[in-house]
Amino acid sequence: MIIGAGSEFTMRFILYISVILLLGGCNPLTKEQRELIASLKERELPAWYDDAKLGIFIHWGPYTVPAFAPTENHVHDTFLNHYENSSVHVPYAEWYWNALQNGEGATYDYHIDNFGEEYPYQQFGYDFQQAVSQWDPDAWAEQFAAAGAKYVVLTTKHHDGFLLWPSAHQNPNDHQWYSERDLVGELAAAVRARGMKFGIYYSGGFDWMWNQEGFGRNITELIAGTPTDAGYGNYVEAHFRELVERYEPSVLWNDISYPGGGNLWPLVSDYYEMVPDGVINDRFSDMNPIALMLRNPSLRALADKVIKYILKLNGGDMTAFMAVGLQPHYDFKTREYVDISSIDHQKWEATRGLGLSFAYNQNETEENLLSDKELIEGFIDTVSKNGNMLVNIAVKANGDIPDSQTQRLDALGEWLASNGEGIYGTRPWERAQGETAEGEAVRFTKRDNVLYAIIFDVTRRDELRLLDISESNISSISLLSYGLTEWRQERGDLIVALPNEFDFNGPLTVAIELE
Repeated sequence: MIIGAGSEFTMRFILYISVILLLGGCNPLTKEQRELIASLKERELPAWYDDAKLGIFIHWGPYTVPAFAPTENHVHDTFLNHYENSSVHVPYAEWYWNALQNGEGATYDYHIDNFGEEYPYQQFGYDFQQAVSQWDPDAWAEQFAAAGAKYVVLTTKHHDGFLLWPSAHQNPNDHQWYSERDLVGELAAAVRARGMKFGIYYSGGFDWMWNQEGFGRNITELIAGTPTDAGYGNYVEAHFRELVERYEPSVLWNDISYPGGGNLWPLVSDYYEMVPDGVINDRFSDMNPIALMLRNPSLRALADKVIKYILKLNGGDMTAFMAVGLQPHYDFKTREYVDISSIDHQKWEATRGLGLSFAYNQNETEENLLSDKELIEGFIDTVSKNGNMLVNIAVKANGDIPDSQTQRLDALGEWLASNGEGIYGTRPWERAQGETAEGEAVRFTKRDNVLYAIIFDVTRRDELRLLDISESNISSISLLSYGLTEWRQERGDLIVALPNEFDFNGPLTVAIELE
């Protein structure tokens, strides 16, 4: 289901009102906090992020050792049609520990069959430590740069709480629950050496090592298990400050929520001071009041009813219940495995794996993965609507990238090598999409005085007719990777010649230069 701006607003409004009714109000911001947030909101989005368009996401941790999740359903289908046990059946391999702890389902059966009942999830942390000794960060960086990526975001801590850097702040429930090898620092150096920006993902909401009672079968049970103690807020803040001071990431990509006691807005202010071109996403909202409320069984049952109703409205997008976009300031908003139908004038980022899972899932087949065509066209569609795409590459525990992933990256990189002019540094035009007279889909971008029309599935012929392009100030038209071509306007349409010697592969980009 594609969510338009109107239905998204409706869904978030219902969610917000429902939460307010259930909570009876949340802790108000102080005058000092309001003033600080107001100053942060005056800051403009750094141009590099708007220009970049393509980022690479990496989910890497102990969960890549078993590397398993069920593949019967898309994530939204899982939450929409199997709500009661959705978190057990979700196709995300990075949620392995949660599915295992619930003692049922495909993941649990897989674990018993392959590792045995006495093999705890924590053992995967030690297995992962051994596996990463083989990793070559430069090989990753080369692959990502060749794909045309301009930034890379690494999971420094996912929901299992395992740290990918040797932190001075260790989990009190397992002082060895971190990587002795500085995976974060090594990748940051390799990425930057090739001209890309480096960012960090951090799960501020869920931490199943910190709260080992925090597992759940569905959304409300998981949120109820969010750590809400002051110690966890201090722990998260210490991690963010350490990551910022040590690695100066250009992106802070938090997930689920940020603990209420974590002094968020002074942290963000200090981050901007240290990294002037840094950006933050929209998943830093304080969910502690909601977590505390959902620990009441009666209120949780009521919330389940509200959530199931909203899932029917939004096609199963469960990120709506992670307080996404409810914080008073952020640089870009996130959409997870979601497309939109029109331009969003607020900067946003589409994120998804090449398959059903973010983390490597050996259970996935070619049928579960985007085709080259779907990846390229989905990326173009996102850019035309003011989005970046943060596409996740599923890597194995030892750092190997499966051929099925590199093949798709290579295809995207090859297309961008010839057509990147119509992507990087562009902004949305007055509309995102159109079509040719033959019904081929068209997406538009614009940079300075050049309008780009990117046409999907172009068939070989002498000319193509772009409907409803009646600009009166066209000075020239060229085909990217070919050069100037003949053109004419007729009855409000633009007709562009396709030379016989022009060999196009994939979406065709027409550059329309305006006077």
